[in-house]
Amino acid sequence: MEKIRADHKIILEIIKDGSTVLDLGCGKGELLSILSEKRHIRGQGIEIDQNAIAECLRRGVNVLHGDLDQGLSEYPDKSFDYVILNDSLPEVRHPETILSEALRVGKQVLVGFPNFCNLKARFQFGILGRAPVTGSLPHQWYDTHNLHFLSVEDFTVFCRDKRIKVLASYHLAGERRIHIFRNLLANFSLFLIT
Repeated sequence: MEKIRADHKIILEIIKDGSTVLDLGCGKGELLSILSEKRHIRGQGIEIDQNAIAECLRRGVNVLHGDLDQGLSEYPDKSFDYVILNDSLPEVRHPETILSEALRVGKQVLVGFPNFCNLKARFQFGILGRAPVTGSLPHQWYDTHNLHFLSVEDFTVFCRDKRIKVLASYHLAGERRIHIFRNLLANFSLFLIT
């Protein structure tokens, strides 16, 4: 069995046994596969990339081809216990709209994203004068899927301004959890919101 990523371990801690889960931008289905095996969830993925969909199907993951920017109108309100946007929010054209839809469809929403303002990214941008390339931001500026670059503080302020309740937040520097100076030290963050 492949090694479980640090962010997936946190999600595994949060998701309750037998939950219904919608994974938006599920990629190759690794997370849904882990949750199905360890938490016996009923999961549904949405993915735009045909090669990733083929890998989901190979893993036995229930997946639909879809563009998140088209919305989630086919899903009724609160039809899933959890909606997951792990590492996909920076890639959508209208993040506010997809977050609103995720909050409508899910009882709770898990949002994970690379922190663009961590120390290593700040150094590359501020001192070297280059667009950051880090473990959590692995692509060159011309080859990235990211359309939006946000930080822990950006998302915290967004939630406050939109009256979105943050139930918990988790911050990682590689495999380690960060509890202080999150915006500076964390290279990846997860927020559980409702």
